[in-house]
Amino acid sequence: MKSKIFYTKPSITNLEIDYATDAATNGWGSKCYEYIDRFEKLFKNYVKVKYAISTSSCTGALHMGLSALDISPGDEVIIADTNWIATASPIIHLGAKPIFVDVLSNSWCIDPDKAEAAITKKTKAIIAVHLYGNVCDMNRLLEIGKKYKIPIIEDAAEGLGSYFSNKHVGSIGKFGTFSFHGSKTLTTGEGGMFVTNDKKLYEKVLTLSNHGRNRKEKKQFWPERIGFKYKISNIQAAIGCAQIERIDSLVKKKREILKSYKKFVKKFSGVNINPEPKGTINGAWMPTIVFDKELNITREMMLAAFASNNIDARVFFWPISSFPMFEPIKSNYNSWDIPKRAINLPSYHDISKNDINRVKSVLEYLINA
Repeated sequence: MKSKIFYTKPSITNLEIDYATDAATNGWGSKCYEYIDRFEKLFKNYVKVKYAISTSSCTGALHMGLSALDISPGDEVIIADTNWIATASPIIHLGAKPIFVDVLSNSWCIDPDKAEAAITKKTKAIIAVHLYGNVCDMNRLLEIGKKYKIPIIEDAAEGLGSYFSNKHVGSIGKFGTFSFHGSKTLTTGEGGMFVTNDKKLYEKVLTLSNHGRNRKEKKQFWPERIGFKYKISNIQAAIGCAQIERIDSLVKKKREILKSYKKFVKKFSGVNINPEPKGTINGAWMPTIVFDKELNITREMMLAAFASNNIDARVFFWPISSFPMFEPIKSNYNSWDIPKRAINLPSYHDISKNDINRVKSVLEYLINA
């Protein structure tokens, strides 16, 4: 049998191992935050923001950010229906209601016109998710936010290395959040980051992140409000430090993999892949193929073909409104239609050219069948 091709694996070198070993050996007592502080500094310098708070997950970062904006029961937050549930969960945990709108057919990101049409007196925020490294139309979203005095939040969990108008995604809206899950370009196993240029918001989230204890409070163990416990560990942060020191090469390799798939796709009509409109850079976290309907290539056909060749394939996100805990919104046409004819492609850092060619061969077989 042919060797297994995974759709994702982290890139771990001796640098990550050395830093993690040092943190495990020496990162205690007065040194328990050294790698955390260093990671936050390195990350905010890379994204070019003023403030960063490392967290145990992107979901936790989003939860605290929304809480700091006083999102509460009765409020509404607009998000794309094409998404992972992690973007919706914090909204619900705060007692608010996620309002699912459709995505654009070309970028698979939130449709700004649909987002604007969904605004009501209860709307307290719009979340822009940079899906698979694709970049949302931030100009249009910021115009809408300004017009209605609604903050635009960036879920950049999948957007590391992506840029809009020379600004790193996550640094453009009211705040941004990132994921360092094991599948991401930069990983700490589990982990995330909250970033912002708003000092007042930063201080509020910083307090929330420490069980509601204000860093200026002189009384020990004295919280001023109910907060959260979404801290990253020093050992995870040590791995993050090594990864952020390698971030340029990590993103470069991701973009090379996407470029290879793009070159292949150009040979065929009706086959679409992650776009890169003028003025943007796609960080290429997850190369994704979407076939035109006319080709009659379904998700199930792709999964079967990949499985028979011992290749991992990851399905395109289901519409969140299709999950049993929500009411279906089938009028979100693109969100419901695209997943039926789309697939994520293997793209881990150390994937070989031969393995990429194996993936291409399966795609070519499907197209020509």
